[in-house]
Amino acid sequence: MKKLFTLLFLVISISAFAQTDEEQIKASINQVFDGMRKNDTTLIRQVLYPSCFLKSIGKNKDGVVKLQEDQIIDWLKSVGTKRDGVVLDERLTSYDIKIDGEMAMAWTPYEFYVNDKFNHCGVDVFTMMKTDKGWKIVGIVDTRRKDNCKK
Repeated sequence: MKKLFTLLFLVISISAFAQTDEEQIKASINQVFDGMRKNDTTLIRQVLYPSCFLKSIGKNKDGVVKLQEDQIIDWLKSVGTKRDGVVLDERLTSYDIKIDGEMAMAWTPYEFYVNDKFNHCGVDVFTMMKTDKGWKIVGIVDTRRKDNCKK
């Protein structure tokens, strides 16, 4: 009986600490923005798949919709460059996560602040893959705008 109680206790304890896929996905995404606030690219790289892509959809000066493709390494260099007194803070306002086996997509509206001053808003879409090391981000596509933002 004592062995059964101990086994039951262990199973309950382990399951209490186990995160769902959705919680793990949120944690991976949040790690990107924690790293950005801290200028810590090592923290960010831990959740990026090696061939991760970064793209933005927006309008140019003439109002034409364009796809801008950025190299993730350039973005990491920018994030990793510490500027005295400057804190970049992307605040996600919600998550809409869809999962199919080893693939997931997260739609995350955000507000972007520089030193607590609102700068712009938009939506990030994360494409993710479940690996033996957890959920990794394989691609990020975002929008950026200064109008129609909920501040």
